[in-house]
Amino acid sequence: MLSDEDVREILRIVDSTPLAELRIETRGFLLHIVRDGGEQGGAPPQNLARAVAITSPADGLLTIEAPMLGTFYRAEGPGEPPFVEVGARVEPDTTVCIIEVMKMMNSVPAGVAGTVAEVCSQNGELVEYGAPLFRVEPA
Repeated sequence: MLSDEDVREILRIVDSTPLAELRIETRGFLLHIVRDGGEQGGAPPQNLARAVAITSPADGLLTIEAPMLGTFYRAEGPGEPPFVEVGARVEPDTTVCIIEVMKMMNSVPAGVAGTVAEVCSQNGELVEYGAPLFRVEPA
């Protein structure tokens, strides 16, 4: 499994190249980097990197873990509906939440296909790296 420092080094290297997208997948870990091409006068890119760790406990449910330390948000903004609810079908690229780190909003993809079985974190709560965010019944 890659450490936070490994991910930072990969991001530094990707930042110095013209790569638009990079995907690294190993057993239990997915790193998917998408460059936003924000040079067209738009807002600066917000979600350059998204990483999701998936663990599989004995009960067969997969756990989507926090890819970083930050504040967990279930919706895009106050008063907005949550990205996903229990019972929602998700695909690997489905955004399940946002984690805010130093005023940067980082979308977190499910990283797995299945049905959301449990929401493990509370909206607005500080989550540690690796904290369980959602439990998913795999498809």
